[in-house]
Amino acid sequence: MTFAATILTLYPDMFPGPLGFSLAGRALAEGRWSLDARNIRDFATDRHRTVDDTPAGGGAGMVLRADVLAAAIDSVATDAPLIAMTPRGKPLGQPRVRELAAGPGVTILCGRFEGFDERIFAARAIEEVSIGDYVLSGGEMGALVLLDACIRLLPGVMGAASSGDDESFESGLLEYPQYTRPQQWEGRTIPEVLRSGDHARIAAWRKHMAETETRLRRPDLWERYDGVRVQSPSGARRLMKDE
Repeated sequence: MTFAATILTLYPDMFPGPLGFSLAGRALAEGRWSLDARNIRDFATDRHRTVDDTPAGGGAGMVLRADVLAAAIDSVATDAPLIAMTPRGKPLGQPRVRELAAGPGVTILCGRFEGFDERIFAARAIEEVSIGDYVLSGGEMGALVLLDACIRLLPGVMGAASSGDDESFESGLLEYPQYTRPQQWEGRTIPEVLRSGDHARIAAWRKHMAETETRLRRPDLWERYDGVRVQSPSGARRLMKDE
């Protein structure tokens, strides 16, 4: 089954953009995913192809019109999730990426200006998603991020099925440090354990380093991970030493 991506945007020429290169670009050429970038302006009904208007109640900027957005959304005949890229959305995480990648595809609504007329969210089933706590000029960059995260998980895109298993966030941890040749560089040597050939020691080292990196760099992730791993098989949480 081909993963079908539909983008509703005022700037369809931004796609596939970087997704036309490397793994995603090769997968697109091979038909592992498809792309349909539609111009929201094509669904305007007046001769000026107006897609926005001034905010009700006053204020700076312009707001995308609900009627034009609805016409664009309704033109997409698919059961795939409909996602709007917006700062107020739920933060995108690897579990949701995996769910989307396992499905038929996704339709992504990209905002511009001051955002969307709020009525569109009441009138259509739209999942609001954010890629971080910062403001971009529009939703297109967020859409590219979401698609790249999904496409790399599609069957055959990364080669070996286990290629992404140890990466950051897959297990709730950041990835362990990586090394490659030369063995010595500027007085720094690859850790001995990684040169030992002892796969059990290597696995234990990598787990320890992943936990250490997460605890030091992302205490928010560590808190969630540590809370999960102290669950007993029955689901009852064991008491920690400081409790």
